Amino acid sequence: MRAIQATVERPVQCRGVGLHSGVAVAMSLLPAPPDSGIRVRRTDVSPETGEIPARLAHVVNARLSTVIGNRHGVTVATVEHLMAALAGMGVDNAVVALDGPEIPAMDGSATPFVELIERAGIRDLGTRRRAIRVRKPLSVDNGESSISMMPADAFSIEFQIEFDSPVIARQARCIEFANGAFVDDIAPARTFGFVDDVERLRRAGFARGASLDNAIAIDRERVVNPDGLRFDDEFVRHKILDCVGDLYLAGAPILARVVAMRSGHAANHDLLRAMFADRNSWDWWDIPREDTADETPLAARAFG
Repeated sequence: MRAIQATVERPVQCRGVGLHSGVAVAMSLLPAPPDSGIRVRRTDVSPETGEIPARLAHVVNARLSTVIGNRHGVTVATVEHLMAALAGMGVDNAVVALDGPEIPAMDGSATPFVELIERAGIRDLGTRRRAIRVRKPLSVDNGESSISMMPADAFSIEFQIEFDSPVIARQARCIEFANGAFVDDIAPARTFGFVDDVERLRRAGFARGASLDNAIAIDRERVVNPDGLRFDDEFVRHKILDCVGDLYLAGAPILARVVAMRSGHAANHDLLRAMFADRNSWDWWDIPREDTADETPLAARAFG
């Protein structure tokens, strides 16, 4: 784990369409100073009202995506894929500037954001990095889904999903985030949905930008996308991706073993709330320099 805080080396831009809003968005990733964290800035509103810290306290909605907002009523939706990429690449501080209400979906995975960060480069900021070290087990269980975290020396996620669909059925995967596991095994996994749900979701204001270019479409017993799946278990891998992004709203890397059963955005956020509500369940850990033999951008591929 990298011991020194990092930001992006230079500004980079991308364009895309919001998965749920359907709005075309231009987004820039900009360098930021130490201890400033990830901050999202809406450039289509006044500068005094447009900035939102990408932190748990600013989550305002968790239905189908993670939405953050501020006291001025300004919101940005679907931050989880970008947050996962920032976590996976070890970017602690950055400004995300965009001219619309939603992070662009790109291809529905985190890989385009990983590539954006690689294009920007990663710059060490010379300030010691801290992680949140979980000290005792925590769990959230609503009967249909559950998620827990336990003390561990590194970050890992064990996730299981189950859908009433022969295409997905039951899938499970455990990922230990080291040696490029996020970039290679999790980042490429795309979001997914069911064709039968599209019209209902669009009437409710969701999935208006969804297409075969940015999501896996499931029609009863088949995947509609002509190129098929990137992994046999791409669905559970994407759920892990979402979980990584949601947990990075803690504002720092987490040292814990996470175990999830059919968890979604709301439960992921609730787990963080349970942790922060119990100050005895975690502490700050200064990451020792000897843990980072190589502080180059390539080293960030080992998850933060």
